[in-house]
Amino acid sequence: MPLYSQCLPTPVGSLTLIANDSHLCAVLWEHDHAARVPLGEWVPTGEHPVLQATAAQLAEYFAGARRRFDLPLAFNGTPFQRQVWAALLAIPFGETRSYRQVAEYIGNPLAVRAVGAANGRNPISIIAPCHRVVGSSGALTGFAGGLGAKQWLLGHECPQGPLFQ
Repeated sequence: MPLYSQCLPTPVGSLTLIANDSHLCAVLWEHDHAARVPLGEWVPTGEHPVLQATAAQLAEYFAGARRRFDLPLAFNGTPFQRQVWAALLAIPFGETRSYRQVAEYIGNPLAVRAVGAANGRNPISIIAPCHRVVGSSGALTGFAGGLGAKQWLLGHECPQGPLFQ
């Protein structure tokens, strides 16, 4: 199955959007690993409806006019990874959660490290807000787009500082 791609300039750098015929599969950072997306040939296009909707919603997000995304998503990963990525979608705009809180949310409180690993392999950055997951002290931790981008995204969502719940 072919995958369709589109590059999108944003305030946090160039993102590559990847979709299959009907769903968004990935939002990749400039120096991201291609292993985050399903195998397949990427066909560059600007005419794909899912990519167009994703670009429009990301533009609204970066302009401060969107807090939630409404896109068809296709997460490619293990059942555990998909469970963690679904938990990311439940973190409200302007709030953060620790890896431990995400592990508790999915009913597996001892899986803190596994949650961290799954969070790090999130293929749909920003849309599935892995940037909202921080260390237990509230400290910023690793991020595929770099800590500067993570800090920018959190500051964009909550200029007075993100809520740590």
